[in-house]
Amino acid sequence: MRKLLLKMEMSLDGHVADSEGGSSWPLDFYDDKLTADCVAFLAAAGLHIMGRQSYEDMAPYWPTSTSPFAKPMNDTPKVVFSRSLEEANWPETRIHRGDLAEEIERLKLQDGGPIVVHGGVRFVQSLTRSRLIDEYRLHVHPTALGSGRSLFDAPLKLNLVDMRRFSSGTVAMTYTPG
Repeated sequence: MRKLLLKMEMSLDGHVADSEGGSSWPLDFYDDKLTADCVAFLAAAGLHIMGRQSYEDMAPYWPTSTSPFAKPMNDTPKVVFSRSLEEANWPETRIHRGDLAEEIERLKLQDGGPIVVHGGVRFVQSLTRSRLIDEYRLHVHPTALGSGRSLFDAPLKLNLVDMRRFSSGTVAMTYTPG
């Protein structure tokens, strides 16, 4: 059974997006080593999943990007969970309109590499509430946003299983549900 892995960028004060929903601020902390680590993580994925908003944010960008992240983002199959998205033009993408938990459980039973979640906050919170995420891989960056969007909307006990520090001060922590 393959795992559902979430990788999110987070500020020291616990925000994954600024107060306007912006999420480009973590790029200031990416050096060659952190970039290589993230590219390897994305390349190992057998499937990328996301909600409609993340799809709409990413689909216009990645097909023409020259970023080191572009190849795994474009080549890996993707599933968008949405009842309102009419079509998915990003290659290797299909839309799922049914029950989120049922489809995730079905996808976990398939062969292949891990399933990587690309969040929007609301999508990730729905996965968390349904206890579908097997690992939370959080990059905590040495900055405080002061306000913004939080990853968690309810209490959740987590167990730390790995921690690595990067020269930028970013700490990569992997947690499993407790």
